[in-house]
Amino acid sequence: MNQINTTNPEVSVAAVTAPPAPASAAPAAASHKALADPGALGLGAFALTTFVLSMSNTGIVPSSVAVLGLALFYGGSAQVIAGIWELRNGNTFGATAFTSFGAFWLAFWYLESTGGNVAAGAAGMGTFLLAWTIFTVYMTVAAKNTNGSIFIVFVALSITFALLAIGAYTGITAIHQLGGWFGILTALLAWYGSFAVVYNSTAGRAVLPVWPAK
Repeated sequence: MNQINTTNPEVSVAAVTAPPAPASAAPAAASHKALADPGALGLGAFALTTFVLSMSNTGIVPSSVAVLGLALFYGGSAQVIAGIWELRNGNTFGATAFTSFGAFWLAFWYLESTGGNVAAGAAGMGTFLLAWTIFTVYMTVAAKNTNGSIFIVFVALSITFALLAIGAYTGITAIHQLGGWFGILTALLAWYGSFAVVYNSTAGRAVLPVWPAK
């Protein structure tokens, strides 16, 4: 979820003079180096699922049913996988963000599929969205230390959750729809982040900027 890692083509003197590693350790080292950046998958899954739901929240699409499959399999399951992948890569921020928002989509799928959202009522769903607003805000603060692309996604997402929470509490349709429009903006920004990771990786160099933190 951060900028793409690059390896140093130069071989140090220490590497040349160091004794060879045990044969049993070589496959593990090679396997670790082969791990890809899961940011593209996590951001892509988040963006697409958010976009489809936000189209419903704006009122452009009359029903949110189309998002349920995505919430379970792509926004939910794929992001959890990306989060576990980030754990393996040692990325605390990416692991926390992807696994958490993957769990959000799984929870959303459960609520919508079982009618839990109706049973919870305005206060229950408002509190659900408020809790996610709080989480997203403190993740936004941490995102300042990643890169500009990720940071702006979290800023837009914080506003989206806040508007949706207010809309749920008050029942004011216009606020809920405004949250939908910010959701679409969030999805587009996340899609850019995903595209940048994929394109820069395939190009073998940083072509699309992500504005890494200094």
